[in-house]
Amino acid sequence: MSLDQHRREVDRIDREMLRLLGERLEVARAIGEAKLKSGAPVYAPQREEQVLSALVEAAPNIPASGVRSIFREVISLSIGAQMAKPVAYLGPEGSFTQQAQLRAFGSSVPSLPLRSISDIFAAVESGEASYGVVPVENSTEGVVSHSLDLLAESELKVVAQVTLAVEQCLVGFGSLDAVTRVLSKDIALAQCRGWLSRHAPNATLVETDSTAAAVEQVAREPQGAAAVASATAAESRGVPILARGIQDRRDNATRFFVIGLTANATGAKEEVTSVVLTLKHEPGALQAALSSFSDRGINLIRIESRPSRRRAWEYLFFIDFPGHWDSSAVQEAVVALKGRCEIVKWLGSYPQSAG
Repeated sequence: MSLDQHRREVDRIDREMLRLLGERLEVARAIGEAKLKSGAPVYAPQREEQVLSALVEAAPNIPASGVRSIFREVISLSIGAQMAKPVAYLGPEGSFTQQAQLRAFGSSVPSLPLRSISDIFAAVESGEASYGVVPVENSTEGVVSHSLDLLAESELKVVAQVTLAVEQCLVGFGSLDAVTRVLSKDIALAQCRGWLSRHAPNATLVETDSTAAAVEQVAREPQGAAAVASATAAESRGVPILARGIQDRRDNATRFFVIGLTANATGAKEEVTSVVLTLKHEPGALQAALSSFSDRGINLIRIESRPSRRRAWEYLFFIDFPGHWDSSAVQEAVVALKGRCEIVKWLGSYPQSAG
């Protein structure tokens, strides 16, 4: 075959792929109508993970990352056709939370940038947004306390998680020597504390609502100002990048939760459950609570304590562990846990896969 013949064959295949995509989209719309009638959630990350894993196995000669990337957008088209309300995220556009939202939902699902984490919870609770994406933990600086506090108080459930590698950049106009103020989200500034102390020791650190908001402020008031943010946030606003990779750890990453009104059913190959609990005020209370897991061979993925905000010196314990809330092994542990704790609240179960 000649080059032109090969190209015509590629064109034919592309047209056939488009025809099949259109057919798939019609089936997705029918699925959306069935979900609406049955009350099933539109977003089903456990089902998506099953589909993506099966497709990777069915195409051993195609890189797994390529298969996942392509079908992430195919699935996004389907979700976009089913979802009536947008997905809220911590904006403005270009924030790391938006990157996590795109990783979870793809580019075809409508989105809603909001100013604060509280606004995201409120939008999902009121029905203004179908789902929300919030940061919960950074590998360098630890938990995002506001997100955990709101999870403990809200009836929303965690339905998925996304882990995003985070490269921070210093962006601004002029030279690094001219920087007198560095703006960013508090946790982003903390991730770059060492670098900033070496390269901008006299600069004042100014907290903003998000990294992208910091870039917008620098674009409006460039004199002596710089922001810590992603390259995407800077490039989309025409702000030059002064330095890349300024985070203190190369393996810097942030975990995000997708929150919604309805909890996931079990279904993913590997699942994680998150709970929050308060202990009884008696000797050995924490040990007794943790033995609910160890006695049944359940390993803890994470444990974090926070002030309860109900009474002074009372603490909440946030715990992640393998398995779905409805599984028999987890339910056995939960029964034991409820007998040893004042409060045990299920925050959600979701696929182990990080989106």
